[in-house]
Amino acid sequence: MTMLIILGIVVLFILWVVFAYNRLIRMTNNTKESWADIDVQLKRRYDLIPNLVNTVKGYATHESSAFENVSKARSAAMGATGLADKGQAEATLAGALKSVFAIAEAYPELKANQNFLSLQNDLTDTEDKIQAARRFYNGNVRDLNTTIQMFPGNIIASMFHISAVEFFQLDAADAAAKQPVEVKF
Repeated sequence: MTMLIILGIVVLFILWVVFAYNRLIRMTNNTKESWADIDVQLKRRYDLIPNLVNTVKGYATHESSAFENVSKARSAAMGATGLADKGQAEATLAGALKSVFAIAEAYPELKANQNFLSLQNDLTDTEDKIQAARRFYNGNVRDLNTTIQMFPGNIIASMFHISAVEFFQLDAADAAAKQPVEVKF
């Protein structure tokens, strides 16, 4: 009888470890999937930027330094690795994009150009999707990290080498980049 109780306790413990491990794996995969959503939207923005710059360039050819800054920031953002570097590069890119929109304000015929208006709408939509994807990702990271840091999840996480994940945030030093890209018509 005692042996059956001990065996029952061992089986329950093994089942608990399996369920806890599977929960952590599910949370890890949800976090990876939500990062992929951010990545898709960032790539969409990277694809829109050259078209936007070329459209504005056609009206404001003497503003080459702003266009170079956007191109450099885009390249840096595309090549950034790690969440901290990615956040800093995205903040720099957002600031550079603001300068392009500031240039566009000085050209009424550009603001009336259908191609430019379409690109502005697409970029605004993409920025909104990036923010939503970032909130979703950070929510998944919060849930995963909380589970990993709390007892008994911390025991299972350490047993299977599951570690905490970084939040995706813009560079804290660049407060201006935390503001959304302003698009005016």
